[in-house]
Amino acid sequence: MRPGTAIASLWLIWVVSWFLAAFWSDPAQKRAGIQAEFRYRALWMIGAVLLFVPAHGYAGRLRFWFPTLAEAWICVGIIAVGLLFAWWARLHLGRLWSASVTAKAQHRVVDTGPYGLVRHPIYTGLLLAILATMAAKGTVWGIAGAVLLTVGIVVKAKLEERFLRGELGSAYDDYARRVPMLVPFAPA
Repeated sequence: MRPGTAIASLWLIWVVSWFLAAFWSDPAQKRAGIQAEFRYRALWMIGAVLLFVPAHGYAGRLRFWFPTLAEAWICVGIIAVGLLFAWWARLHLGRLWSASVTAKAQHRVVDTGPYGLVRHPIYTGLLLAILATMAAKGTVWGIAGAVLLTVGIVVKAKLEERFLRGELGSAYDDYARRVPMLVPFAPA
């Protein structure tokens, strides 16, 4: 198997399993709304398309670097670690997880497991996998896709923060003071 095939396979397995796991979630009691979510969803869609433009056949101004085979396989490993970290967070959150910005009936601050390291560990894992995918590609499209996806993740994380502060009040404020947003061990 080649690194490009491994990268595509990892992302495909993650997307399919993530979609199927969405059925294992409690119903939402309150939503942020489609208008509030439009911006990050548009950034994610465009960013994902750009990130996954095939990297072969580009030279010159459209390709900034050519990873060696060893570097490409290191990127594959980092992608796997990022996606596994996101899955750990998803499983730890359990039925409180939602693809949209929502509150569930039993909504509460989860501050254990990966949520003790960062407030948005799913996004942290995805960012690691996205950046490693970009590094494995080295193309202008990969960089543009990674930038748009990163901006989209930050936009959604901030939307979630505002929503959760409104729903959970001081409990979420206390959590936010203790735990960094996206980068483990960074100042909160």
